Amino acid sequence: MNRRQVVKGLMLTPLALALSLAGCGKEAPTETTTPAAEMAAPATTGAVGPAEKPDLKFGFIKLTDMAPLAIAYEKRFFEDEGLYVTLEAQANWKVLLDRVIDGQLDGAHMLAGQPLGATIGFGTKADIITAFSMDLNGNGITVSNAVWNEMKKHIPMGPDGKPVHPIKADYLKPVVEAYKKAGKPFNMGMVFPVSTHNYELRYWLAAGDLNPGYYAPDKGDTSGQIKADVLLPVTPPPQMPATMEAGTINGYCVGEPWNQQAVFKGIGVPVITDYEIWKNNPEKVFGVSQAWADKYPNTHIRVVKALIRAARWLDENDNANRPEAVKILSRPTYVGADEAVIANSMTGTFEYEKGDKRDVPDFNVFFRHNATYPYYSDAVWYLGQMRRWGQIPEAKPDSWYMDVAKKVYRPDIYAQAAKELIAEGKMSAADFPDFAMETGFKPPQSEFIDGITYDGSKPNAYLEQFKIGLKGTGKP
Repeated sequence: MNRRQVVKGLMLTPLALALSLAGCGKEAPTETTTPAAEMAAPATTGAVGPAEKPDLKFGFIKLTDMAPLAIAYEKRFFEDEGLYVTLEAQANWKVLLDRVIDGQLDGAHMLAGQPLGATIGFGTKADIITAFSMDLNGNGITVSNAVWNEMKKHIPMGPDGKPVHPIKADYLKPVVEAYKKAGKPFNMGMVFPVSTHNYELRYWLAAGDLNPGYYAPDKGDTSGQIKADVLLPVTPPPQMPATMEAGTINGYCVGEPWNQQAVFKGIGVPVITDYEIWKNNPEKVFGVSQAWADKYPNTHIRVVKALIRAARWLDENDNANRPEAVKILSRPTYVGADEAVIANSMTGTFEYEKGDKRDVPDFNVFFRHNATYPYYSDAVWYLGQMRRWGQIPEAKPDSWYMDVAKKVYRPDIYAQAAKELIAEGKMSAADFPDFAMETGFKPPQSEFIDGITYDGSKPNAYLEQFKIGLKGTGKP
């Protein structure tokens, strides 16, 4: 039975429930169930009507940052909104996006660049929006043991004999140059052309004076390898460790638990987290098609309400719920990795070289720092990286970046969901940005590994600061 059938079953008399389940060849449940009176229509202030489509199917990739979806399901936050959700793991990011576009999925855990890339027509063209940011941080860059042994020769060591962090790509450059001299390509995997991982890996490499290559879609070249010192092939997240172990790639940028998996398997060393590349960077989003959002506006708001509550649960009381979240995520239906591997990052630590475990309390952030709010400035950063590396082949005025950001990122829908939660007493106004004053743009951010300041209101001026990357009317 699916979750909705179970919920309906809970509203039967005990005898009818037993007979119903017996007819299905199942034993009646012995666990404590929710009284039927509490399973009635979801509470509402009247501002948001009933869900137009209560039965929903959402997609995800097996990464720990899909956690808000799993928790909203397991803690029945979806059901509180009158929603009966099926969660389904997808083979890869392209399949996931295609299934949202063609309606097989109602929505999905997405790369932040996917709704933007689709909307501007890089790859698949479709109108996709997001009203919910799923998390901050959560990624890392890992290299093989062989590469690490060479890098380590150039990395300064602290008084404890351990590498000084953050580890910059400057220390990778001599290794890449040695590969070049030997006539061998240097490959580092990333998960998708419009993924955070692609842009973070490129950012880190370029900050170390290594060119990660350019795209030229107007010339039919979408390889991203033009003038590249380091080649960045697409590799599905769960396959990263095995692909590196086989020697096909020399390293990779991916979300958890696949960096920690390399440590546990003894095949590689995570050298840097994305928190160290860009402190509290936005990561995944929950995406739906514009057509779906237009057709089911109440359903959309109710989905966002449930996800907000799940994100808060994941972070509340200084991450006190994370051990329980780790157990949930370790199930094969979700991430399917060992609890110990998932816990290594989800519970506030991160292990670099084997035995070098350090406190990183904000490695995974789901609610703190307004993590769930879909900021326009986050969208503009991604669009800027698309232009920097040629995915947007021609110069665009600042106004274009603003227009696209406001079309795709929907803080107005988020605010409706948040205000409903406040009115219901489930959350307080202090949990959210001040909606009366919020512009959607964060103050200028300077905590990047290269020290460059990002002002989302001035995308072209931002791009001008980089030594490596397209700017102005530049071409690859």
